[in-house]
Amino acid sequence: MTGREIIKKRLNHEGTKVTPYTVSFEEELYQRLTEYYKDEDWEKKRLRQFVCDYLNADTVQMREIDKTYAKDAYGALWRMDRKPWHLEKCPLDEPDFNEYDFPKESVFVESILKKKEAAIAAYSANNEQYRLINIGWGIFEHAWRIRGFEKALMDMLTDEDFYFELTENLTNNYIAMLKTCQDVPADAFMFGDDWGDQSGIIMGANLWRKFLKPCWARIYDEVHRQGKKAIHHSCGSITDIYDDLTEIGLDCHESVQPESHGMRPEVVREKWGKKICFWGCLGSQGILHSGTPAEIQAEIKRLHLLFREEGGYVLAPAKPLVAEMNIYKAVAVVETLAELNN
Repeated sequence: MTGREIIKKRLNHEGTKVTPYTVSFEEELYQRLTEYYKDEDWEKKRLRQFVCDYLNADTVQMREIDKTYAKDAYGALWRMDRKPWHLEKCPLDEPDFNEYDFPKESVFVESILKKKEAAIAAYSANNEQYRLINIGWGIFEHAWRIRGFEKALMDMLTDEDFYFELTENLTNNYIAMLKTCQDVPADAFMFGDDWGDQSGIIMGANLWRKFLKPCWARIYDEVHRQGKKAIHHSCGSITDIYDDLTEIGLDCHESVQPESHGMRPEVVREKWGKKICFWGCLGSQGILHSGTPAEIQAEIKRLHLLFREEGGYVLAPAKPLVAEMNIYKAVAVVETLAELNN
């Protein structure tokens, strides 16, 4: 089977002998692996590429001001010399749109149109890999970019009408971007909107249901209208809203950090494995950080077996492998994933 066929089966909750996987590396670690293997093409030779993503929609559109600062499309000022980027000044100090020029959907649509023709050709020519469109950061992320993190959370409690209007405007822009992609022959959209921390939903499950659930219901509906799958990245523990996500049509949760509360692979598989798919589960905070190469190898093989019969799973580290990672641990990941090709 092609990689595309394997992932399609997995996302339809069908088991496959081959476990599909994805893995990415921070640049410094990638270069160290290149030196270790003494081969510029080591990744191509060792790791099967199950996924392609020729279209990446820019929902941020950062514009450089100088070597230190940049502004995004919504007017937020960022310090780019920190990791991660630091929000220096949000564009909307008060919950009031009267003097704020909300970006029009055309700002985001035009950036997709510039790339779309080439992307369509690339997707059409590749029947081997599962075809993703990356849409980028979503509704909650941009709400706090506009208002600042603490203010955005407070708005949910102190100015509901404003927050409803803010998220509706953001969702409208998102829907416009999705509709621009409707003739792109991709299999799925990959979204990103971080709702969880280590212990649960950042704003609480009830506020998520009140403000964000309706937005994402609209988004997933548009995805399914196009005959595509909805795959969503969120860090942290989000099992408190898994039932809500399956209700509004999320097909797959990406990241699945096993160290977060209630997110162990065997637990989520048992409780929700027939309703939602999982993409991740290899712990970046735990086994990849503290485990030995042998323990990492054993965990990858365990995950391979855990989901092999029922599907609903793509194996991946919860995060890119970091620059500081011990080279022998990184090699253990690469070599063990390579074994899954057979």
